[in-house]
Amino acid sequence: QVQLVESGGGLVQAGGSLRLSCTASGSIYSINSMGWGRQAPGKQRELVATITTGGTTNYADSVKGRFTISRDNAKNTVYLQMNSLKPEDTSVYYCNAEIRGILYGGKGTLVTVSS
Repeated sequence: QVQLVESGGGLVQAGGSLRLSCTASGSIYSINSMGWGRQAPGKQRELVATITTGGTTNYADSVKGRFTISRDNAKNTVYLQMNSLKPEDTSVYYCNAEIRGILYGGKGTLVTVSS
């Protein structure tokens, strides 16, 4: 059994910053890629950022230059530093982790950006 628990969401004004964290626990042997996605009300889920075990990152065009993904392999934790937040970033943010070929996801944390 693998669990992913996100934290760090909240309400922030436009232009502000938030840092999300997600820690994996349970039957973990090794985590391959980790990432963050988001889903706004009435919209499809969007992949925001991914990071490999070696630290290679990829970002959605909508967040490039504003968001930074990082991970601490020793803590099985992935982070998402979000700067220059915009109202359109308002979403539930989900982390995911690929472990032994299976993609696991968390329950999400809500980020609300006010204008």
